[in-house]
Amino acid sequence: MNLNEAETERDYVISDIVTDDEEIRKFLFSLGCYSGESVTLVSRRKKNCVVSIKDARYNIDSELASAIKI
Repeated sequence: MNLNEAETERDYVISDIVTDDEEIRKFLFSLGCYSGESVTLVSRRKKNCVVSIKDARYNIDSELASAIKI
C-alpha cells in the first residue's frame, strides 16, 4: 500500500521508496523518508497530503505520496 491509500491520523512505517526517478528518491530521503522510518498521514487536501515525519510536517503531492510504500 502507498501513502495515497493510507488512513488519516494513523502512524505507519515506511517499507520502501519505489520510484525510477533518482531526484524524487533523494528529495524524499532529505525529508527523512526512508525504510523503517515512521510517518503519519495528518490530512488529505485535494491532490496533496500533509504528512508528519519525525518532528516536522510536509505538504507533498500525490506523485511523491505514491512513491512511499507503507
